[in-house]
Amino acid sequence: MKISPLPPLNSLVAFESAARHLSFTLAAEELHVTQGAISRQIRGLEDYLGKPLFERANRSVKLTAMGHRYAQTIHQALNDISSTTDEVRSWQGTHQLTVATTSAMASLWLLPKISEFQREHDDIELRIVATEQLRDLARVECDVALFYCRTPPPSMQATTLFHEEAFPVCSPSYLEKYGPFSGPDALLDCTLLSLEDADQDWMSWKQWFTEVGVIARPPRRRLNINSYSMLVQAAMMDQGVALGWSQLVDDYLERGLLVRPVETVLRTEARFCLLERGEAPSSRRAVRAFREWLLDTIPKEVGDLGLI
Repeated sequence: MKISPLPPLNSLVAFESAARHLSFTLAAEELHVTQGAISRQIRGLEDYLGKPLFERANRSVKLTAMGHRYAQTIHQALNDISSTTDEVRSWQGTHQLTVATTSAMASLWLLPKISEFQREHDDIELRIVATEQLRDLARVECDVALFYCRTPPPSMQATTLFHEEAFPVCSPSYLEKYGPFSGPDALLDCTLLSLEDADQDWMSWKQWFTEVGVIARPPRRRLNINSYSMLVQAAMMDQGVALGWSQLVDDYLERGLLVRPVETVLRTEARFCLLERGEAPSSRRAVRAFREWLLDTIPKEVGDLGLI
């Protein structure tokens, strides 16, 4: 059933503020509008009701008897709406969680595990947003973020998930066809699957070879791909050798879809992190539950966990 009659709702907000302050000027300041706008809203409300709500003098206003009674009712009604709205927003904030991460970390690491979190916390509504660059986080609305970090953003609290371990990977059939390889330098005769992105913070083949002590000459062949998830798929489809990151490709190694053509592993100070805005980890229940689940999920042998 339609609720009727109802005056224009904006006029009720203007009237409540003016009645509370007994001033059109203060009401205008509170609502960030002009005094003339307040006057028009209240005049329109009085015309709608057919009764004056204020007695106007040169420099002051006061409520009429009807205006005083109406103000009490409107004040209570708007307070009730405000209180209930706050409860609804608070419930959503407690039970909703938005996680920002790269498409690679989402598809290769988070999504295969997330069903466990949902079983344990079926009252938390999870939303995953993919964004590829760490610098773009400032424009993304999220509660937490999962990112590969050489240097975490100074404005965010960073909890280490696991340290960077990078090593070559390829399909078993690629290794069988072109291997075995005597060492990392022999990989330069392979097709190297390279992550192509000018702003990409992830390690390149050139950096990897340098860090493991190989003087890197141009590889015989290179296939450039701008998505790490696609790059891993290309490796599994016998297209070449890719750099694999521990945790991200572990599942494929365990299932035999990928193998390590050489045993060389590069461990660096870069880390995969849980990032939260502010100076301290959030105390919100949904964020706390996700953080605790995340840290419990990571094998303890991966490395020391803690705040950077």
